[in-house]
Amino acid sequence: MTEVLFYHLTESKLEDALPALLEKSIERGWKVVVQTAEDVRRDFLDAHLWTFRDDSFLPHGTDAAPMPQEQPVLLTATPENQNSATVRFVVDGAEPPPLDPYERVVFMFDGYDQLQLEGARAQWKKLKGDGHALTYWQQSPEGRWVKKA
Repeated sequence: MTEVLFYHLTESKLEDALPALLEKSIERGWKVVVQTAEDVRRDFLDAHLWTFRDDSFLPHGTDAAPMPQEQPVLLTATPENQNSATVRFVVDGAEPPPLDPYERVVFMFDGYDQLQLEGARAQWKKLKGDGHALTYWQQSPEGRWVKKA
């Protein structure tokens, strides 16, 4: 069964928290797909991941660029898994595809965005009802992830 994690952003924005989680995924040898709700947001994250820190290189691409299947981190606004990722990040309230092909699915949501909060609650309820084992993480005041459930 797919491991499902919910990451509740309360102290930082997605673009500040996501890069560190993607770096850890790459360090573990995982291929990742990040699903946004819209192409505009995908493109914003693409530009941000090239410049988020001067001393870092986070290899990634978008599904709008050539050879998406070769990307260790692929940004998309679709449910497809063009890079055969085993880890999927679902952000900005995007509607996730079936979870079966993934070892891990991470829902990241902005705790100050009512629509994202309601969407995360609905996903939690649905996935819990489907029998998935879920964990819930919230940011501490220092921005660290603390397991709450």
